[in-house]
Amino acid sequence: MKLSTKGRYAVTAMLDLALHSGSGPISLSEISGRQDISLSYLEQLFSKLRKANLVDSIRGPGGGYELQRPSNRITIVDVVLAVDEPIDATRCKGKGGCQDGEHCLSHQLWAELSDQIYQFLSGISLEQVVERRFVKKVAGRQDAANEMKISEEELIFLS
Repeated sequence: MKLSTKGRYAVTAMLDLALHSGSGPISLSEISGRQDISLSYLEQLFSKLRKANLVDSIRGPGGGYELQRPSNRITIVDVVLAVDEPIDATRCKGKGGCQDGEHCLSHQLWAELSDQIYQFLSGISLEQVVERRFVKKVAGRQDAANEMKISEEELIFLS
């Protein structure tokens, strides 16, 4: 099973949102700048995340997105499934028609792997990931780089 860009980017964006929650709504352009994800791609992902009741959108000046519930109540599997990312390692998409309409020799093995991946991702919340030391270190680096970029843009604008 390979997690597509859609699933990886959705998880990354939701982690960014969880890391910066508590400071008001976060704009997609802020997430885009910190995570180097296209703004238009984030708009598509957040439309699905909103429909899955994982985020709320706040309109108007100073608007953006907020987590709809606490980060300890949103699992990684919630995010992956919200963006229509299947958690399936089988060749037949779990339907069992891998070989001329019947199960192949390894179908059960891949189905069990899919179950294990689902269980693993459903047991990890956004909060558990953002509390990891490595994640905090990366977030600090990203925030510092983003602050420098904003300061440089302000200097250019004021010149």
